[in-house]
Parts: sequence; structure tokens; C-alpha cells
Amino acid sequence: MTETLRYLAAFDPKRLPHHFTDILIIGAGLAGLRAANAVASKQEVLVITKDDLRQSSSNYAQGGIAGVLDPEDRFEDHAADTVAVGGDLCHHEVVEMVVREAPRHIQQLIRWGTRFDEENGELELGREGGHRRHRVVHALGDATGKEVMRAVISWTRRLPHVRLWENTFTIDLVTYDGVCRGAVVATRHGMALVWAKQVILCTGGGGQLYRESTNPQVATADGHALAFRAGGELRDLEFLQFHPTVLYIAGTSRSLITEATRGEGGHLVDRNGTRFMAAYDPRRELAPRDVVSQAIVTQMQQTQHPCVYLDLSHLDARFVRSRFPGITHTCEEFGIDVTRDPIPVRPGAHYMIGGVTVDEDGRTKVAGLWAAGEVTSSGLHGANRLASNSLLESLVYGSRAGEGASHAAAAQSDDFRAPPIGYTATPQPAEALDLADIRNSLQSLMWRSVGVRRDATGLEDARHTIEQWCRYVLVRQFDSQSGWELQNLLTIARLMVAAASCREESRGVHLRTDFPEPDDIHWKRHVVFHHTTSPQLESAFQEMPPRPQ
Repeated sequence: MTETLRYLAAFDPKRLPHHFTDILIIGAGLAGLRAANAVASKQEVLVITKDDLRQSSSNYAQGGIAGVLDPEDRFEDHAADTVAVGGDLCHHEVVEMVVREAPRHIQQLIRWGTRFDEENGELELGREGGHRRHRVVHALGDATGKEVMRAVISWTRRLPHVRLWENTFTIDLVTYDGVCRGAVVATRHGMALVWAKQVILCTGGGGQLYRESTNPQVATADGHALAFRAGGELRDLEFLQFHPTVLYIAGTSRSLITEATRGEGGHLVDRNGTRFMAAYDPRRELAPRDVVSQAIVTQMQQTQHPCVYLDLSHLDARFVRSRFPGITHTCEEFGIDVTRDPIPVRPGAHYMIGGVTVDEDGRTKVAGLWAAGEVTSSGLHGANRLASNSLLESLVYGSRAGEGASHAAAAQSDDFRAPPIGYTATPQPAEALDLADIRNSLQSLMWRSVGVRRDATGLEDARHTIEQWCRYVLVRQFDSQSGWELQNLLTIARLMVAAASCREESRGVHLRTDFPEPDDIHWKRHVVFHHTTSPQLESAFQEMPPRPQ
């Protein structure tokens, strides 16, 4: 296994500007801003984001937020749906906690100014795949994330103790004596050191590992790699959820077609116009995302066609346009009338279920480091995420991590200093690398060999190729964001391939065609990776916690 550098860039504390704060939050999506809002007002908070505040997966979320808001719904049903979709790898006590906190957090978003869709003065509740009831709140039809982030950003900007640094890339977490002390960052003005009593990681996912993805360009698995190099534990990286319906038009960026289209009665048909989902699952289009994604890939293979189609033509045209204005507009740009024309769709990488291991309050295995949102493995999702549980997790764990870090920082002395730490430059090869070419090649390889369907041959091919790239990429010290992002992508890609190779069964979003059935005897457990001081890769199996009585 190729050795990796502890820090991606050399830095000398005597030559860099220093900044101090009580709480450092890396990432400004919903989890990060929710964490900032939970910190006590007497403590200083610095939120860092690599792009502007709108460039997060939270902002692009078309789906809604699940919660028990209907008097006829029950927490037990929401929890049962979550566990069923999660392939029996969910932590039941975590599921129970999150679903019970959901209504409170949704109501808080409303108090902060979020305008959820209503009908006759009541919240309009939608239904999505895997849910047995209508329990999903939406905003602006199919732009929930955009509306939620508008309200939360506006609320956070009013808080005098919270500073927001945009266009600031976090190169690495800084650790000393096994404790996270802050981060080395790259701003518009150069590198800097940010020291904090407590650090919260909210960097989102890594959809840019794949050629076909719903994620924005910023989703390069940075937080996963940051935590790994700092000594954190990563868990269940073989579980990456593919969204079944991504608009497939050659030459364009991939736009998500929300699951709510199927919840409202949309049909999936193949190139021949055949509605095929009944052949794969009795729930048809409302089956969980892993089932629908795998069915679509199989149908594409059988019909020798690069996509399938979403048909809304049998639904009321006025309803479709008003319920899905964003999708209607996007498709119109390519000459598609969603009320009459079939919409070409295929799966795309959507959500990283595996991530940094955290406890119920968002603590990681590294002292002083917390995490929330898609960067984590909290135990909520198991082997597959239930639709509209992601923004919910960001709210619950962002709040808990913010409160926990705030309490921990309050117990520390205000007279804290930067520890004596630095990282020297290493000899660098003279030949420059075409970083874009390597990144494109990695994305194609991951899509081909570590996509919806996997087998030992493809995974071994991916392992071998990625290791070759790692040998000459991970040993370099770059001075640009593109180089650091590529190193983060390669770091996590090799772990994902190792985890997928290790798990010789099919469970949730992880489909091994050479091991097509789940194997509870051997694999009802987690795959865990640690980065040791020597930097060697270790994998371990972590048994599932006992089910609460």
C-alpha cells in the first residue's frame, strides 16, 4: 500500500498568519450552519467553506425532509421504514433518536423563515420511495434545499458571534498529541493556520469520485480524507447511494430528477415504452433507491440502451408544472416537455452513506474533532439511506455536534496557544502532472468498476489502477486546490475499493454480482479503516450494537 503524506502541503508557523476561534466549522452546508447556530452566543465561531455559501449539496437537494407530522403517522413507522431500507445495518437507537427529533427541527426551520409548501394552511406532505406514509415536507415544489439554505444562511448571517469565510480551502486538520487543534487552510491571500478549541467537520460527500453524479463540483470527499489523515476512523465506505433518476442528456451536467416525481405517480419505462419496475419489485417505482437503481441498470443492459425514461404524461399537466417547476424548466432548455415527452434518466452517484465514525452527539474518534452530515457514518442509514432522511440527519447531528463542541470549548481555558508544530517540504519530482486527466480517468474507472454493479474482477482492476496513480500523486506536495482535491479523491477511492472488495455479499446499495445475496452470518457488521502513525492501511470488522430491548 502506497504511503501517504500526513499533511498535503508544507507549512512553517513562523511564516503564516494565525487565527484563533473557539469553534471552527469546516463546511457551510445545512449541517455546518446548523452546528454554528447551536453554539453558545458567547463563543466565537468561524465557518469555512471552499466555495460560496450556495455551493453545497444541501442547496441542490430537490427532495424534502422526512418527519412524523401527520397525526395518523407514527415514529415507530418512520423508524421501521428507515431500518428496512437500511439493510438491517442501522443502529436502532440512532434511528429512534433522529426520527423523534425530526418534527422539532422542521418547526425550527419554519421559525427561521423557511417557507415549506402548504395546502389549506397545513404542511403539504409528500411520499417517496421506501416510505409507507406521506411524511416528507417540500419547498418550492422541487427546490427544498435551496429554500432551506436561503432561510438558514439568512438566520446565520444575523449572529454576531459567527464569522463566515468563503472561498477558503481546508488543506488539512492540524493535530498535536492526538488532539485536533485546528486546520491549515488556503485563502485568497495564501495559506494560514486556524487554531480552535473544538473543530466540527461538515464537508459533505464525494460524488465527484464518479463520472455520473448529482453532486456539485465541490463534493470531492475532502472531509473524509482530512479525518483519515488526522487519525480518524472511516466506516462502511462501500455503501454509496446512486440516485435512480438523473437527467441523461449527452454533453450536459447531470441534473437530479427528484424521487417525488415517482411519489406523485410517475412511471419508469424502457426504450420500448414498457413499464418494467413490477418485474423487479412489487412496490414498483416506490421501491427503495437501491432497488430502483439496480433495476434500471439491468433494464438498460437488456435493452442495449444508455438510459430509461420517466413518463409523467398521464398526470395532470398543470399539476406537474406547478409541483416540479425546477425540473420543468431544466428539461425545457433541452426541448423536453415533461407533461408530454419521456424524460431520459439513468442512475448517478448521489450520497455517501459511509464516512467518519461518530457517536450520537457527533464526536469522532479524534479528540477535539466532531462531525455531522454526509461526511459521517452515524448509524442512521445502515447500508442504504431512506429518501429525505439526509437533510434531517444534517439538522439533528449539526445541532448535537454544535451543542457538544460548545460545551467542550466552554470547559477549556481561554488562554490557549498554538502548539509547536510544522511540516517541512519534501523533494518533488520535476515533471508536472495533468491533474484533470487523472481526475477524469479516476471518475470513469469508479463508474465502470465500483458503480451500481460490482464484481471481484472489476474491483481488482480498479485497485491496481488506483494504486498506480497513488504511487506518484499522493507523494507530492501541491500548491493548488486542484492538486489537493485529486489527492483527497484518490485517498478515498482506494478505501472504497478496498471496502467493496472486502464485503463479499450484496446488501443495500452494495451489489456484488458474484455474491448476489446478503450474508448475515458473516457480514452483518461494519468495515472500518484506520490511518496509523506508520501510515499503513488497516481494516477491521466492527460488530453491530445489540438491538435495544
